[in-house]
Amino acid sequence: MRAGALLTLLAALLATLPAAPAAALDCQPLRHEGNRYTVCEVDPAADQLRLFLRDADGTPFGDFSALESDLNARGERLLFAMNAGMYHEDRAPVGHYVEDGAQQMRVIPTPGPGNFGLLPNGVLCLNETGARVYETRAFLQQRPNCRDATQSGPMLVIDGALHPRFLPDSTSRYIRNGVGTSASGDRAVFVISENAVTFHDFALLFRDVLGLPQALFLDGNVSRLYSPELGRADAGRRMGPIVGVTAPMTQ
Repeated sequence: MRAGALLTLLAALLATLPAAPAAALDCQPLRHEGNRYTVCEVDPAADQLRLFLRDADGTPFGDFSALESDLNARGERLLFAMNAGMYHEDRAPVGHYVEDGAQQMRVIPTPGPGNFGLLPNGVLCLNETGARVYETRAFLQQRPNCRDATQSGPMLVIDGALHPRFLPDSTSRYIRNGVGTSASGDRAVFVISENAVTFHDFALLFRDVLGLPQALFLDGNVSRLYSPELGRADAGRRMGPIVGVTAPMTQ
């Protein structure tokens, strides 16, 4: 077979193979100061990073399998997901929530009980070009354009400083998850601890290891990760808001 014909045959064979996902998503284990974490880095400009709460009938997804099935029926795949903020018993979000441009809950700027009300808290804002974590007061002042947004708390890192209430010698340890973003919004890093950690240790990871100036706590009682890359689809107590990366089935 001539070289030209061989190249043509190889090109035809390659064209029949499934296309690799265009996403820049990457999940990796990480250890720091004796603690174990899983870190998933997202490029908001390349990855389809979105928020999800309810299906078309208004029923909360509640778990990753329900969301995955819903996406598959619409010709999409779920590449990564994590619980994305605190919620009430009916799984409605406690704080500000926007999905695909539609606001479902207003911003809550006042202190209150529990971790959510441990001010300063913050908002994760997503749009087509970036992802930014804002401290809630800054969010209200700047009024950024968010296609999707979820409010949670407390903030872990605010402009490079740890939350003022975090104590190095704290004995409050839980499995925790959160998200940090770069100043330009070109990096969104989602982290779940694999062992119980303090707020102080968790915040230090975002600031000192991941180098992120803004980071937001998402939960400590309902921390879940979905990552086919790692063979994980955590189950347990039903969730409220979910943040995920999707891609068309054809990719």
